[in-house]
Amino acid sequence: MTSTERGIAAAEAHSAHNYHPLPVVVATAEGAWMTDVAGRRYLDLLAGYSALNFGHGNRRLLDAARAQLERVTLTSRAFHHDRFADFCTRLAELCGMELVLPMNTGAEAVETAVKTARKWGYRVKGVPDGRAKIIVADNNFHGRTTTIVSFSTDPEARADFGPYTPGFESVPYGDLAALAAAVDEHTVAVLLEPIQGEAGVLVPPAGYLPGVRKLTRDRDVLFIADEIQSGLGRTGRTFACEHEDVVPDVYVLGKALGGGVVPVSAVVSSREVLGVFAPGEHGSTFGGNPLACAVALEVIELLRTGEFQQRATELGAHLHHELGPLAGGGAVDAVRGRGLWAGVDINPSRGSGRAVSERLLARGVLVKETHGATIRIAPPLVISKADLDWGLDQLRHVLGV
Repeated sequence: MTSTERGIAAAEAHSAHNYHPLPVVVATAEGAWMTDVAGRRYLDLLAGYSALNFGHGNRRLLDAARAQLERVTLTSRAFHHDRFADFCTRLAELCGMELVLPMNTGAEAVETAVKTARKWGYRVKGVPDGRAKIIVADNNFHGRTTTIVSFSTDPEARADFGPYTPGFESVPYGDLAALAAAVDEHTVAVLLEPIQGEAGVLVPPAGYLPGVRKLTRDRDVLFIADEIQSGLGRTGRTFACEHEDVVPDVYVLGKALGGGVVPVSAVVSSREVLGVFAPGEHGSTFGGNPLACAVALEVIELLRTGEFQQRATELGAHLHHELGPLAGGGAVDAVRGRGLWAGVDINPSRGSGRAVSERLLARGVLVKETHGATIRIAPPLVISKADLDWGLDQLRHVLGV
């Protein structure tokens, strides 16, 4: 057996099959490149689903982590620590909000947002107890907890995990009329991804997000933007909502907030909304821990320069300029996206998304399929134009164009 085969066999022997990874075993990584146990290099065009916006082994982030490792890594929220206030202050400033509730994973942050919306609905809006409703969009992906899969429309994520949590209604993504029809006196929030990542990088129609913002404001409903994948530079702005000058009531953040070093997530909102919590009503042992705060503070500083947003804008324009002509030519049915993020629908004549991903793997490029026919391209924002072009050349080669 090769070193790769041995690594995969060992993992298969003792891990549950909740993922279907490509047959590569990564040993080291730097920037936009990863190296496997056999010493072969691969260009990373997935970036941990945007968790690695700032690249593998970013020196500033690693230095921040190392320095904090020597001081203190965990206190729990039973005590204050000296990185917490700065983290909350800087993140609130970045978002133009007032309060931050830190957690660890994206799913935890979404669960926190759901609890926030319900409590706000009962305490502030006056919805009768137990009647709060949250509206979501078809084909959403917000995580995999039992509550979150309860409002998923993906059979693979949902099947066999019932009974399901009530209190959610799903409407077609991008359909403002359907959303308006679903809002009633018990609606406390609309929870949306400004761009649906797992669904294939679906960008809503122009005017949809401003329409959602106006509708929710007019009907006294919270607009919760799940920017876990789309936020923190990926689309060329700090937040994807900014492309249409929309500011939601609540941001849900994760992935890139931890810089690919530690899991960090947060719900960020106004004092009126997040102020509904009292001590003991919600928490997390590791949420807002010193190590996480130290790394996230450095992430926030990287974003405050605007450098990464600019790179995503410029390289993203180049990415879509190169991918656009592929659509409709027989190999690719459609290309969508914004900034340095694209969904590419593979024509069945060229194989499945999985098959294309495996052929790219053989040529030293890492992507991953979603929903059968689509591959997503989302490289670290530090990628060079030359490396991006090389990766796109490999895609053209495996597609035969």
